[in-house]
Amino acid sequence: MTSPQLALAASGTGRVSAQTGVLASGATKLSPEFIVTERPRPGEPVAAVFHRLAGQLAASEADLLSLMLYGSIAARDEVERAMTSALGASAWPVTWVECASCDGSILAGVQAFAVSGRPVTRIQLGSRIVASVYEDAGARHCLLGGLGPNAISLRPPAQVQQMFGNLECALDRAGFALRDVVRTWFYNEDILSWYGEFNRVRTALYNDVKWRTGSLPASTGIGARNPAGSALVVAARAMRPLDVSASAREIGSPLQCPAPAYGSAFARAMEVQSGDWRWLSISGTASIHPGGKTAWVGNPKKQIDLTMEVVGAILQSRAMNFSDVTRATAYYRDPQYLAFFAAWCAERDLQAMPVVNTHAIVCRDDLLFEIEVDASVSGRR
Repeated sequence: MTSPQLALAASGTGRVSAQTGVLASGATKLSPEFIVTERPRPGEPVAAVFHRLAGQLAASEADLLSLMLYGSIAARDEVERAMTSALGASAWPVTWVECASCDGSILAGVQAFAVSGRPVTRIQLGSRIVASVYEDAGARHCLLGGLGPNAISLRPPAQVQQMFGNLECALDRAGFALRDVVRTWFYNEDILSWYGEFNRVRTALYNDVKWRTGSLPASTGIGARNPAGSALVVAARAMRPLDVSASAREIGSPLQCPAPAYGSAFARAMEVQSGDWRWLSISGTASIHPGGKTAWVGNPKKQIDLTMEVVGAILQSRAMNFSDVTRATAYYRDPQYLAFFAAWCAERDLQAMPVVNTHAIVCRDDLLFEIEVDASVSGRR
């Protein structure tokens, strides 16, 4: 891969221009939207990560839609200076969570959702941009991020209610509703102490929603702090078809039961068809038996092996494989477990898979690994 020419963004646009450049591993031009993943390289400053991201975006004259950032909150000033220097002042949603790196770096990685050749509308709540909206050949798409409650002094369940209120407000301003949401990411501080309460509030709210797809959104739920100090922060994605060529539907897991069977309100995966591309988003997936209980308790290697088998089966069910993955985030209870995942990838020649590896807490105390995966292919099915 040739090194892209580095370029600075015009302040506040997220768009960069350059004569040369290539898309990062994991980017796809099957649709106007694509994803760029960047991770720190050994010994380099954090600024280099964002300059590489700027260079990758340059190849497509791309506008940032949303940015997911995994790193140290203590290093927030340094990271924000580097990000602003390379990309300009943030005029897109940023979901920043303290999912630590596995090697001691202050930044585990960034994932940039971007679009080329389409107008982008920004949605603001208060002083912050919280959503981006664009249209492709078949649908309107809304990417939201960094949304939390207003009053962080409230008990966590009340913060969940406020967070959903803000999410619905942002969706409404963008011309969407909660029923249009196809994917969510919840990052809950101290998740193990109140995950049951979170599920109760979410389930009660979802029970009143008539989902456009007929099913719950795909989702990830991870234990992580956020810069605002709130009990949780959410990112989400919504979609509204413009014609009959576009659709979104739940995809089941061949090797696991539906998550609602054990009290979690989400779909195992969601597939969006729009124009001539299919996008599959697999929820946070872990080592769980078909009946819902944790498998291979205390054995990180076996948990990783089973988890990847489950993910592979979902991909295969949609005529996809790991070479079609455009984005992935892996969460390890102990950073040393990364060695097992690296070995799994090496055995299958998947070292180039665009994955950000993080040290984080999964929603069960005995789950040692979780991964979420997006994949994309052309054509219809």
